[in-house]
Amino acid sequence: MKRVVIVGASGMVGGCALRYALQNPNVERVMSIGRRNVGISHPKLIEVLHPDFAECSALAETLSGQDAALFCLGTYTGAVSDAELRKITLDYTIEFARVLHASSPDAVFTFLSGNGADPTGRSRMAFARYKGAAEKALLAAGFLRVYIFRPAYIYPVEPRKEPTFGYRLLRAVYPVFRALFPNLVVRSDDLGRAMVDVSVRDRGERESRVFENREIVAMINAAQTHKST
Repeated sequence: MKRVVIVGASGMVGGCALRYALQNPNVERVMSIGRRNVGISHPKLIEVLHPDFAECSALAETLSGQDAALFCLGTYTGAVSDAELRKITLDYTIEFARVLHASSPDAVFTFLSGNGADPTGRSRMAFARYKGAAEKALLAAGFLRVYIFRPAYIYPVEPRKEPTFGYRLLRAVYPVFRALFPNLVVRSDDLGRAMVDVSVRDRGERESRVFENREIVAMINAAQTHKST
């Protein structure tokens, strides 16, 4: 029975991960840490409101005794300034990881990154550089296990206001896009489940893995096959 923390549970993927974790028999307790309420009531759920992830020291006691953390906090390129994008994507991740590792050094850290993330810092895309820098910092932070998910297009299973025209277009043509490029898409609920499952499985050894979209899809398909047999 695991104790799981989800950061960004009010977002698309974090919300799916939260709902799945609450129903998962391997999860004893789910703690949602975010800037607003998730609007869910459940016996397993503890909500902690934290207004500013630039400073997470106040969460030290709260994060003690946790088994896994899913960090799904993020924003979209073009939705905020470059400085804000860097702060949310990189600085918030590093700060939260610092406090988590000090409070729960054996916890698993599972990070929602993105397709094209570049740990070398050479990418021309700011999003790729900042996600890559966050990945690099997490892998060097001393966690026993780090799992990095790099999805490509995430299909939102619940209706929402799309952040850009490109996302509105992809949602409209999703059935065709998925048929043509099955390894470049993943459903938000499937992604949330995969992140929870890999975080709570029992593996004692040190392990760091980066899952590209193709590997995420294979993981999901394997889990669905196992469930149906």
